[in-house]
Amino acid sequence: MNEKLNTKLMHPRDQITLIISRIYKRGMTTTSGGNISMMDDSGDMWVTPSAIDKGSLKPSDIICVKRDGTIIGKHKPSSEYPFHRAIYEIRPDIKAIIHAHPPALVAFSIVRKIPNTNVISQAKHVCGPIGYAGYELPGSEALGKVIAKEFEKGFKAIIMENHGTVVGGSDMADVYQRFETLEFCARTLLYGTSIGKPEYLPDSLISEFETLVSEPLTEMDQPDHSMQESEKRAEICDIVHRACDHGLMISSYGTVSTRSGKNDFLITPTDISRWDLEKEDIVHIKNGKREPGKLPSRAAWLHQEIYNHNPEVNSIIMTQSPYLMAFSVTNTKFNVRTIPESWIFLQDISTLNFGSHFKGNSEVPHFISVNNPAVIIQNDSVIITGNKLLQTFDRLEVAEFSAKSLVMGAPLGEMVPINDKQVDELREAFLK
Repeated sequence: MNEKLNTKLMHPRDQITLIISRIYKRGMTTTSGGNISMMDDSGDMWVTPSAIDKGSLKPSDIICVKRDGTIIGKHKPSSEYPFHRAIYEIRPDIKAIIHAHPPALVAFSIVRKIPNTNVISQAKHVCGPIGYAGYELPGSEALGKVIAKEFEKGFKAIIMENHGTVVGGSDMADVYQRFETLEFCARTLLYGTSIGKPEYLPDSLISEFETLVSEPLTEMDQPDHSMQESEKRAEICDIVHRACDHGLMISSYGTVSTRSGKNDFLITPTDISRWDLEKEDIVHIKNGKREPGKLPSRAAWLHQEIYNHNPEVNSIIMTQSPYLMAFSVTNTKFNVRTIPESWIFLQDISTLNFGSHFKGNSEVPHFISVNNPAVIIQNDSVIITGNKLLQTFDRLEVAEFSAKSLVMGAPLGEMVPINDKQVDELREAFLK
């Protein structure tokens, strides 16, 4: 099972080790690249060491730089820790920093552009406005000054010219969510540019989305937790963690649910990192009421409507995966007639306008059916349904692989899809 980040109980060196491992495994830094730090309550800074393999970093490798400048540890601190110190001094609200060279953000840094986070509905809220720091020698005092100057303006995320990015946060969970979301935006824009032209949401529509929070559901009486329900909770956590590991979900977005009875279902909560989800976090919804003391995903009402309209649907995944989102943000048709498996699993997928998933205006439940198990919401998400949760996750993987093939194939030439006759043969052979 994935190790969980607990910013209240874990020592700073354990938090840093966990997050740098997560970043490395997701391909967002190299063996030698990047550095992470955090401030503890006494004002001491904990930071990754210089020239130590990021793929095998241990808590004992993390360095402590005391308030008086004394360095404690068996290695040298990162050569760029001075600019971390400069940020902490100028911004006391920032307690954790990630600096790395993730490929998509480096791509923006070397063409000297800032990714527009209005491309995805929640990204602007998570990342905030993005700053830009001109080039200076790595590890130099001058670099620390230009970066600190940008943070002084109120930014929490900065593109570093010909270098990468530096992101700050209130704690390690906050900074990682911002870092991951910003790189995800950059990747989505790059992939989208390969197949079309990215479209952006106006600030007014993003604000409407962020304020569109339904009144909390009434709490049910304390539910009885059966063995079967416990197994379903564990299955949801396993699927969410797998999705995070495989880049099919990020910490700031993703909702998974599964039926647990005729009129009830289990769903992921709101405001908990998907990487760190535990069985106890899952929320039980029954007859329109929520499990006491827990807040379900803001999309819980949409999942309820999908279940109400589609009795054959028993599980739902609503997420953002980078190649599928390339189609979402460009409003480019996602043609699943790539290989037989893709059409058999997904058939034809519709793309709906942003706002079609808002409460009181939702078209989504009416587009979902046995023959149309998935829809894409423009600039927001992909929604996949299925009979069982593993089947739904399989469909998500197939959809993302298909989208990746289409993005990768775009520079080679125009796609030649499976034709109608071949589709009819597939329907006769596999869907009767």
